Amino acid sequence: MSHLKQEVHAVFVHVTDLKKSAEWYSKLLELHFKEEEVQSPVYNMPLKSGAYMTLDDHAFDPSFEFTPSRHPAFNFMTSDLKAAYDWIKQEGIPVVRDIETHGNFGWIHIMDPDENVLMICGDVA
Repeated sequence: MSHLKQEVHAVFVHVTDLKKSAEWYSKLLELHFKEEEVQSPVYNMPLKSGAYMTLDDHAFDPSFEFTPSRHPAFNFMTSDLKAAYDWIKQEGIPVVRDIETHGNFGWIHIMDPDENVLMICGDVA
């Protein structure tokens, strides 16, 4: 018996500037940002539910060498992918892969300030 729970507890996103990344992800997810609450080496994004999203700058790990993630390790959800895509383009967020669809479901890939690739999935009209 493994004794593991059948759930994901947290997703780690490796970043180079913790405060800048926390602010960027807060804007992306429409979360209230309080710079004074961001303390190195990690910051847990105040998500509404599900797994924790932890930003990690590795400040206490001098041997760490940052390499951006070129493939999404997780995704964000939206109920209107086209509207989210339009907002992302308007905000100047780099789009790595435009909208792709499978039936009424679709996804896009975007890039965060550290060039980590993220996926956004959702319904398409």
